[in-house]
Amino acid sequence: MNKNVIRSITGIAVLFCLLWLIGLGWAVGEFYAGKPEKVPEAKTVSKVENKKGLTIVALGDSLTRGTGDETGKGYVGVLIDEIKGKTKRPVQLTNLGINGQRSGSLRKQVQETEVGRQIQKADIVLVTIGGNDLFRGGQGLSDFKAEDIAAIEKKYLDNLKFVFEQIRKNNTNANVFFIGLYNPFIELEQGKEMSKVVRHWNYDSAEVSASFPKIVFVPTFDLFELKVNDYLYSDKFHPNSKGYRLIAERVASLLTW
Repeated sequence: MNKNVIRSITGIAVLFCLLWLIGLGWAVGEFYAGKPEKVPEAKTVSKVENKKGLTIVALGDSLTRGTGDETGKGYVGVLIDEIKGKTKRPVQLTNLGINGQRSGSLRKQVQETEVGRQIQKADIVLVTIGGNDLFRGGQGLSDFKAEDIAAIEKKYLDNLKFVFEQIRKNNTNANVFFIGLYNPFIELEQGKEMSKVVRHWNYDSAEVSASFPKIVFVPTFDLFELKVNDYLYSDKFHPNSKGYRLIAERVASLLTW
């Protein structure tokens, strides 16, 4: 075999060896290039409990304070227990109720800077007012005159509208629950006449409430109508613990959980 043949065979062998090495390198590169250097771990998102609490502001008279409730809770306290039990959320309460308060006084109260600040933070606003305007500590029965009551109601409705306007001025989103009147004197001599007046006041109050967004009138007249003395405190005016529970349950039934 001459030297030229040997050179040719050697050259061909070297060429095939180079082609094989190039092919091997390309194959290995393709294999690893198709995979990331490190496979990322799967991320699991745990359910985070919403711990945002509810802020409630209560305005009004002695019913907001819970006067007559042997447990000291009143309808506001019972309602908060209901909310905590069903939502499992913390509740912050600011109770601004004043014993004996009438609508004119509440009108002044909601204009106070600090009261306005509390209303701004509220998710729910509770209001009781009007009983002292109408009954005047029982005086409304002793000098019962239709024309006098009509004049008192007119002023009351004007105050009520202003209170709602002020609440909405400070807070456009809060749900407002306005508790209607019951008649604690329904079994007395003039009880039936007073019931007519209370129902009329409730109707007009509900109309004022309905003229504002997210202000709900909560009727209570029917709760006390048949067994009023079973649900009144010893003063025969304020609810007892059973009466307040009835009111709280009525409000709770209107809440969306």
